[in-house]
Amino acid sequence: MHAFRPLLRKSLFNLFAAAFACALLLAPRAAGAEALLLIEADSGKVLQADNATIPWYPASVTKIMTAYVTLKAVKDGRLTLDTLLTVSPTAASQSPSKMGLRPGTQLTVDNALKMMMVKSANDMAVVLAEGVGGSIDGFSAMMNDTAQKLGMTQTSYVNPNGLPADGQITSARDLGILARSFLRDLPEYEYFVHIPAIRFGKRITGNFNKLIGRYPGADGFKTGFICASGYNLVASATRNGRRLIAVVLGASSGTARAVKAAQLLERGFSQDGLTWLRPSLGTVDKLVPVDASPPNLRDEMCGGHRKRPASDDDDALIAANGGTSGSASATGGEAQVTFFTAGLQPPLMKASELMASAPAAAEPVLVYTGPTRTGTALIAAVAADADQQATPKPRGKKSRVAKKPDAADKPKDAKTAAAKPADAKSDGKSDGKTAAKPAGTKHAAAKPDAAAKPAASGDQAAKPAKPKAATKPPAKPANNS
Repeated sequence: MHAFRPLLRKSLFNLFAAAFACALLLAPRAAGAEALLLIEADSGKVLQADNATIPWYPASVTKIMTAYVTLKAVKDGRLTLDTLLTVSPTAASQSPSKMGLRPGTQLTVDNALKMMMVKSANDMAVVLAEGVGGSIDGFSAMMNDTAQKLGMTQTSYVNPNGLPADGQITSARDLGILARSFLRDLPEYEYFVHIPAIRFGKRITGNFNKLIGRYPGADGFKTGFICASGYNLVASATRNGRRLIAVVLGASSGTARAVKAAQLLERGFSQDGLTWLRPSLGTVDKLVPVDASPPNLRDEMCGGHRKRPASDDDDALIAANGGTSGSASATGGEAQVTFFTAGLQPPLMKASELMASAPAAAEPVLVYTGPTRTGTALIAAVAADADQQATPKPRGKKSRVAKKPDAADKPKDAKTAAAKPADAKSDGKSDGKTAAKPAGTKHAAAKPDAAAKPAASGDQAAKPAKPKAATKPPAKPANNS
């Protein structure tokens, strides 16, 4: 009997270890984990799902729903793409990323949608919300009603742009359902989710979705970032008539989310004939939701010594670190997963190399203020917007207030987010505006403001000409980005 005790103890230990390992695999991962999902667009079949039903803060992938609700209203005849909308003070006060248009400026639904989907402009999301729903609250109710009709049971909205709010929640599962619904219900407006770049006056802004123009067949959707959510991406691609949708939530950088999405898509497209041996995961709508609070990644993403820009595109951060920030953590399995360059011909590339390469050349889409224009009238409108960007904005005398470093990253309720938009971390590029320091002398005031330097990004505003102290009033030129 004594001879069997060591064997019995060893067996019990192995059994306990196996059970513990299984529990770790099945349990929802803690903050810092990622949620991944890969589905077929047509059938909704799930090809891969990791934490796909864990609640998550959506950040600017919220704007997929904003575009969906707006375009459904267009399709139903309640407004048109040429309908003029007005920038309200509420819209103009939203945190960056934004277009920075002044209250009272008018523009079409078409142009507002393009600005919102490419630049991730938070002010344009509010312009659309107020134009379609009458107010942020009214439009949020429309978003929630639409989510319920689509079967997005883990989603709730309190604003149209994804700025931090406790009630702004979704999941990878629900985002997969939303992306499928967009492609199914609005095929005639699909181009809004894969515009490679926009040109507004003198400024060109590339799409924050790094797959566009890099990954073969990439054709949508939208990115998002706040400190609480990490870097999010919903992406789609089509190859040989088969379309897949990938969802990545909580990646460590803009590059990492693109690499992970590319890896998911590539595995889906390259699945061999043995897929029938793998257990079926069913369809995306049948994934069972997890009742839990969304992880808050603020400390991991923006705490300590990790200085994150208020940006959905971390190119500036990558350059500052002298390398491919996020690539190391994003390249798991890269030895096995490589990608064809454009044209699906050799040489093969690693995912991180593909995302670091220059996007395919594409003509940026013109966007402008005012009514729909063509021909010479369009040329004049674009020139007027360029002149407006080069004209310094008048600045009032405002006291400089120090900004708390991390209060902006904590999700707020809807009222707080609306009342103090400047304190919220946005998922787009900073518009470069900072509080003006009062000039001590006339000569100091005549020099361009150092704080008005454009952000290190693809949508830099044109630099205003340096004013001459002898002829110009002592006003500092502003960066209208």
